[in-house]
Amino acid sequence: MASRRDESLFEGRDPGALAIDTLRTLAIDGVERAKSGHPGMPLGAAPMAHVLWSRHMRFDPTDPKWPDRDRFVLSAGHGSMLLYGLLHLAGFDLDIEELEAFRQWGSRTPGHPEYGLTPGVEATTGPLGAGLSNSVGMAIAEAFLAATFNRPGFRVVDHYTFGILGDGCLMEGISAESASLAGHLGLGKLIYLYDDNRITIEGSTDLAFTEDSTLRFQAHGWQVLEIEDGNDVEALDEAISVARAETAKPSLIKVRTTIGYGSPNKAGTAGSHGAPLGEEEARMTKEALGWPGDSSFLVPERVRRLYGEVAAKGAAARAEWVELFGRYEEAHPDLARQWREALSGSLPDGWQDRLASFAAGEKVATRAASGRILKALASVIPTLVGGSADLAPSTNTYLSDLGDFQATARDGRNLRFGVREHAMGGILNGLAYHGGLYPFGGTFFAFLDYMRPAVRLAALSHLPVIYVFTHDSIALGEDGPTHQPIEHLASLRAMPGVTVIRPCDANETVIAWQAALERRDGPTALVLTRQGLPVLDRRGLGPAEGLLRGGYILREAPVDCPQAIIIATGSEVHLALEASELLSKQCLEARVVALPSWELFEAQEPAYREAVLPKAVRARVAVEAGSSLGWERYVGEEGVVIGLDRFGASAPAGVLAEELGFTPENVAASVTGLVKA
Repeated sequence: MASRRDESLFEGRDPGALAIDTLRTLAIDGVERAKSGHPGMPLGAAPMAHVLWSRHMRFDPTDPKWPDRDRFVLSAGHGSMLLYGLLHLAGFDLDIEELEAFRQWGSRTPGHPEYGLTPGVEATTGPLGAGLSNSVGMAIAEAFLAATFNRPGFRVVDHYTFGILGDGCLMEGISAESASLAGHLGLGKLIYLYDDNRITIEGSTDLAFTEDSTLRFQAHGWQVLEIEDGNDVEALDEAISVARAETAKPSLIKVRTTIGYGSPNKAGTAGSHGAPLGEEEARMTKEALGWPGDSSFLVPERVRRLYGEVAAKGAAARAEWVELFGRYEEAHPDLARQWREALSGSLPDGWQDRLASFAAGEKVATRAASGRILKALASVIPTLVGGSADLAPSTNTYLSDLGDFQATARDGRNLRFGVREHAMGGILNGLAYHGGLYPFGGTFFAFLDYMRPAVRLAALSHLPVIYVFTHDSIALGEDGPTHQPIEHLASLRAMPGVTVIRPCDANETVIAWQAALERRDGPTALVLTRQGLPVLDRRGLGPAEGLLRGGYILREAPVDCPQAIIIATGSEVHLALEASELLSKQCLEARVVALPSWELFEAQEPAYREAVLPKAVRARVAVEAGSSLGWERYVGEEGVVIGLDRFGASAPAGVLAEELGFTPENVAASVTGLVKA
């Protein structure tokens, strides 16, 4: 609380200017208390943030998940104390003690904003440029949902996506990918403020960044507005109004700011970017701002009243929307039901009845099976939306007859990402952050490397994104090692929160899609073949539904206790079955275990895992056309892994399999060697 002395110091000052300096000093105090952080960006960008939040954004802090709120993404996530200050002043459930605990264990004010941890944080940001891609996804979601659910007189979806980015965001390649697509799509309700302070950690941006960002964004199809003085609140207000009025283009408002504004010795320098100002410099900076130098986390009452009025306006806007939706529900009950299902993540009744089934003996690539399943699901799940990074004919991710999402067709279900894997990943995250959609995206598995940072953020944020990764092994053949994934399965499995599923045939692929859609607390990667695989005749074999438990006994050895266990995933399951038949002819019986998902299997109770992989059977062989790393947990010290710890080669798939040891004979020989050892 501000003391009488403090309040007297602020008499006669404009409440808005006072609010701006409150944001600045809260950032100083948070970083000083933590002894780490980034004070420079909040000091320079506080005016634009205040004008946006107090004059333009619609939100209700008592209902942070109000569907029609405006979204705000701090792409320059290192300036997190600016966002935390805004959330605190605006009345979100983030008290002053949380600001005082900035960057500390157990606080809701981590060093970079984290979705799901802090009320009002719309996206996990910090890796620069990622927030811009997320915002593009949010703006796409708003436009699609508006086209799908709005009706004359009922604009139940009508909001903006705002953000702040910095010089570093624009240097990252994902910003160019995302901005290019946003301009092409004409996302007029996407507005970004560019904190143009021209400083990075190493010094002036002139060291490495001298392009004309205005021309760049104009070339991307954006409206660009420029403000020379980042402290000119009226110019900021006018620019945001102009941006809101532009409906055919996204807008970038380029604002010239001073990093570390107010700091007598560090303003305009890299010294204020990523370290505390220091006790004496912090005191002098506060005094330069007309603040008590000895104050700590001070919020004047007039600032609280101002933001109380902002919050009240937001609450009134939400109340109007609730009343509007009530009338909408009466006029359009089916649409309202679909809307509620979409927002809650509830799948429609009977959706599983649409799942495809495949006849035994049919030879189907799992990517092709996935395509058939996806089309069937799209017919019953109206907000299943996605696309590929220019590979739809190969990944089988195009939803036939459901149109493309374009500037002139907002209800299209197919997203054309172009050759932009990283942006695709970030945009998919934005669709999930927004809510109301089931987002999916496809590319070749080897190209996971281009989008790995976005997959990691999806996992960190527990986002229900579905990845369709095809061309899953050396079996794609002649394209060669550049396109043949080797380490990718191991690397995805090493990433906390990602569920990886590699089905062995078309019917397992059906169940894989079921598992992916029902999972709402994180991303799922479906890893699929290019080559055709026989649909297993399940008579005498374990049912495909075993995939839901991650691993299951596919073929039981015809004895009470198997002599060996062969474990496999994907296309190599067929090798395992063939090898078991060869072994039977040698009077050696091996259980075949399909293990399509390590993550799902590890989530099972210990008794089930022991039943599938009994410790007493020590002769174990794992077969997978990828890195052997990690398989030791299932084969043990005495087991053998037939994998790939080298890159592939350009040759027909059959030749590669023979040369690299992926044959039934080699698998059988490995089992025999273990049993006879």
